Amino acid sequence: MQRVVSSKPTKVRKREVYNAPLHVRSKRIVAPLSKDLREKLGIKRIRVRRGDRVLIVRGSFKGHEGRVTGVDVKRERIFVEGAVLRKADGTEVPYPIHPSKVLVVELDLSDKRRKELVERAKVGGQG
Repeated sequence: MQRVVSSKPTKVRKREVYNAPLHVRSKRIVAPLSKDLREKLGIKRIRVRRGDRVLIVRGSFKGHEGRVTGVDVKRERIFVEGAVLRKADGTEVPYPIHPSKVLVVELDLSDKRRKELVERAKVGGQG
């Protein structure tokens, strides 16, 4: 029996975005850099990692700045310290934020491989 493949954009998007494997989803966890970082590093956006300092620019936590405490690759969301929801019983849960709704203010460049990645992206962007 032949399988019917849809050409509807919504169905194609669902198939490619929501059923993507984790190594593809992790590449979509990117956020724009602030103006001064953009000028300093020569790149426009970068993957968000735990330890980066970000400024939330959209949503109910707009204007809040904090460190990234976690990254959920499966749901494509990040968690920022201080951006929490208070449940009815008083416990606090971290609020998931889409990486496109934040601005990277400071990078965690303690990792040697990340420094190399930034240098490689800078060279690739100019060529």
